[in-house]
Amino acid sequence: QVQLVESGGGLVQAGGSLRLSCAASGDIYAINAMGWYRQAPGKQRELVATSTTGRDVSYADSVKGRFTISRDNAKNAVYLQMDSLKPEDTAVYYCKAVARTRASYYLPKDYWGQGTQVAVSS
Repeated sequence: QVQLVESGGGLVQAGGSLRLSCAASGDIYAINAMGWYRQAPGKQRELVATSTTGRDVSYADSVKGRFTISRDNAKNAVYLQMDSLKPEDTAVYYCKAVARTRASYYLPKDYWGQGTQVAVSS
């Protein structure tokens, strides 16, 4: 199994910045991709940003130019720098990894963190 632990959420005023971190641990053989999703109250979980092992990154249109995803492959970690935050960015942010374990190195699976709350006040 693979465990993901997020940190860095909190309360910030509009226009402010936060940096989320997520570290993966466990029986990791390889991580294909890591990314961030978010879920606001009463809404479906949505993609925020993803990063593959090929260093390809993609962002939701709503965060382009404000958020930056980065990875530290040596630490099995992914980060989300969030700048110019808006009240509509308020949500629980979840880290996701597409990973293969040593026990099942041929089968990539999705793993999720427990989520970290981000609240942006106007």
